[in-house]
Amino acid sequence: MKLTRTLKKELISEIIRQTPNADLLAPDELRGVIAVVVTQLTEKKALSFNERRQLIVDLYNAIRGLDILQILVDDESITEIMVNGPDCVFYEKAGHLYRSDLRFEDTDHLTEVISRYFGRANRLINEQKPIRDMRLADGSRVHAVLKPVAPDGPVMTIRRFTGISPSMPALVANNTLSAEAAQWLSHKVQNRSNIFISGGTGTGKTTFLNALSAFIPGTERVVTIEDSCELQLSTLDNLVRLEARLPGPDDQGTVTLTDLIRSSLRLRPDRIIVGEVRGDEAYDMIQAMQTGHPGSMCTGHGNNPEEMLERLCLLLLTASNLPWEACRRMVASALDTLIHLVRLKTGQRVVEKILTLKSYEQGRFVLIDHFSHNGTILVRRESEAS
Repeated sequence: MKLTRTLKKELISEIIRQTPNADLLAPDELRGVIAVVVTQLTEKKALSFNERRQLIVDLYNAIRGLDILQILVDDESITEIMVNGPDCVFYEKAGHLYRSDLRFEDTDHLTEVISRYFGRANRLINEQKPIRDMRLADGSRVHAVLKPVAPDGPVMTIRRFTGISPSMPALVANNTLSAEAAQWLSHKVQNRSNIFISGGTGTGKTTFLNALSAFIPGTERVVTIEDSCELQLSTLDNLVRLEARLPGPDDQGTVTLTDLIRSSLRLRPDRIIVGEVRGDEAYDMIQAMQTGHPGSMCTGHGNNPEEMLERLCLLLLTASNLPWEACRRMVASALDTLIHLVRLKTGQRVVEKILTLKSYEQGRFVLIDHFSHNGTILVRRESEAS
């Protein structure tokens, strides 16, 4: 039996009428309520057991999940879902993009799904507020854009983890980096080197940061700061996790990464880990690295390590109004180790370079290139680059 939008609305309305607190029910309880309503409203229809069961699943996904997209959400091998409109859905699996056969009935159907899903998380999205972010319970990130900002129809992306276990042995086994490089990095973490991980979107920066954190001695106190909590630092006992807060429906209550970094300094951390710096919080993070918190780590978006350094300097300049030379010297004195990740044409995520920032001399950063990817594996190098 095809679950049309009209029938779906009719069934959902009946479920809500019979059980006004349906949103508060446990999953099994809600499925039971749905089964009763489906039986009542379809008893005159010749439905097979499988058709009736699928109807219950579809209704549950419409009420609690992401409607027709839930089948992709439930597939743990899928790392990203991209909706470019009601009839254009892509997903990433094993590093490759595929076009799905899934289709929403029309633009209104997709808009309803997005609005209902964000609404359950108390994130209002409409024409007045057409851009919204949200984090799911499993750490996945959802971003949606409605008309008029998206003139061709609503768009949405759901980004999940890379699918690789966030541990260094798993990354070595996956050829993300060599065992020698992993051992080298373990010494850097244990010796409290300030580490910055750069890379493009979806290159596995958070996964790599997770893996590096396993080398932090368990006796240290660590504070993590993120837009959305994704780090899984299960090996640390003395751990404080802080998460930024988006504005509520009334546009009040915002807590920024800058606020959290400043707060973390009063929590007596041995190390501070920032999930990603991309704004004014870069200034506070660099200052923290310079003022008694060695061994701190963070990530950022950049096409290569050199460009990432320039971008950090620009962020400092914007946030502090310090002279350009002062910003560059601050970055040089704060950072020790740079790790850059890329995604190959095959879809594999690898460490492209591992460098140390030696100094800032005569208007340029002096970098030592320790490991470079040769197209097949990460190999050790000891030549200076700048």
